[in-house]
Amino acid sequence: MLECTAMQEERLGEKTTAGKIQGLERLREQAEHPASEKAVARQHEKGKLTARERIDLLLDEGTFVEVDRYRVHRSCNFGLDENRPLGDGVVTGYGEVSGRKVCVFSQDFTVFGGSLGEIYAQKICKVMDLAMSTGCPVIGINDSGGARIQEGVASLAGYADIFHRNVQASGVIPQISVVMGPCAGGAVYSPAITDFIFMVEETSHMFITGPDVIKSVTGEEVTFEDLGGAATHNGKSGVAHFSAPDEETCLEDVRYLLSFLPENNLEAAPYYKPLDQAERREAALAELVPDSSQKPYDIRDAVELVADDGDFYEVQEGWAQNLVCGFARLDGHAVGIVGNQPMVLAGTLDIDASTKGARFVRFCDAFNIPLVTFVDVPGFMPGTDQEWGGIIRHGAKLLYAYSEATVPKITVITRKAYGGAYDVMCSKHIGADVNVSWPTGEIAVMGASAAVGIIFRRQISESEDPEAERERLIEDYEERFNNPMEAAEYGFIDDVIDPRETRPYLVKSLEMVRTKRPERPSRKHGNIPL
Repeated sequence: MLECTAMQEERLGEKTTAGKIQGLERLREQAEHPASEKAVARQHEKGKLTARERIDLLLDEGTFVEVDRYRVHRSCNFGLDENRPLGDGVVTGYGEVSGRKVCVFSQDFTVFGGSLGEIYAQKICKVMDLAMSTGCPVIGINDSGGARIQEGVASLAGYADIFHRNVQASGVIPQISVVMGPCAGGAVYSPAITDFIFMVEETSHMFITGPDVIKSVTGEEVTFEDLGGAATHNGKSGVAHFSAPDEETCLEDVRYLLSFLPENNLEAAPYYKPLDQAERREAALAELVPDSSQKPYDIRDAVELVADDGDFYEVQEGWAQNLVCGFARLDGHAVGIVGNQPMVLAGTLDIDASTKGARFVRFCDAFNIPLVTFVDVPGFMPGTDQEWGGIIRHGAKLLYAYSEATVPKITVITRKAYGGAYDVMCSKHIGADVNVSWPTGEIAVMGASAAVGIIFRRQISESEDPEAERERLIEDYEERFNNPMEAAEYGFIDDVIDPRETRPYLVKSLEMVRTKRPERPSRKHGNIPL
């Protein structure tokens, strides 16, 4: 009989109740400290916490309830028969974050390098099933060397079981992945399916194939950090959504994100009574948009001036920066914010920005979070790299996401709203509930200069003073088309508002449309252009 099993039978095989209780206490101690002190010290030396330390920081104090602490891997695993630690390398259970229930699993790198095997996967699946059946978020803390080779195909089956549950849970409960160590090979696909990925600078890594394999196949040399570190996935690939300098900050950020999210798709996000006044007028908004349409400004200033207490939690801050996405509150209610960023690429929509926006809009729609869109978009990014890269297909993702969304949708045009990009950015025509513009709004097929160059090309060329004629025509075009009144006359926008009144207007609008009852056509699901 194996040593671990024999110890369990001996400790709980006492004849007296007191003996059984003492044996249980010893077993619990063993389950809570499965690794040697050396292994724990090595984890700390890397700037990493242990699996249980992470759970303690994430959850409200004293709320964690562990599940399956005594499970061990099956015997007859090559090289592992004499080492069967309790818990099998992953801590699972449930608890509370700010008084709201969550399910959690935390991979333990100090046990078999956090490698995933059959029982390990079953523990994760069990807690995911619990989250689904009770309607609460699931948070996965990833720190694993990958599949447990000694268990062969059983470990691969375990990964697939987890992936399948990720898909079933998608849009039903929020799923958050916290990468706090290596996450390689097939293991990356579970975080990839979840709603948000957090990473820690210097210690988190995600990749399909590691540096050694890349070098042997392509000859390319790359470091772990450059290949799959937090900076790479938050700035280049767009795989991750948040980055933190250390694990403590990262887990605090997870708690903050959860404050904006409902527990499941049948509930609303929690309400927090604001210190801010709903009727607050903000004078700085009147001076935000420069007189020259060629000058940039930071759309985040508009968001922060409108939001409760100036709080805005940006998502994917370092990637596709020409589109800003994130969470804020209006009069205590969570909203999703999407806005073109004139500071980057003039706020144009390119491939990455379209994908970023579509993903965020669909998340908000799945979890009943109203959308507020700030529009200053001169169009889609031109160029062969964009066209050959599929800007048509990727741009259609954002169009599809907004059109499909049935949550309350409010749009504020701050300056440019040109061409097809005007339609895509939550226009009235694709289902927005409330559309308004500031007086600085320019709603047209294209900018005045380009439009005049096309429409009046012959008239300008035949003029005695082509440049003067061009300037005159541009001025006429701007007066007629590059202002919001044309769209207001058609009813394409509901009002032209004083920028200073944006916050009270949004608060009232949100209160009105929050109870909308949209009807959807009967179908299994649509076919978004992926």
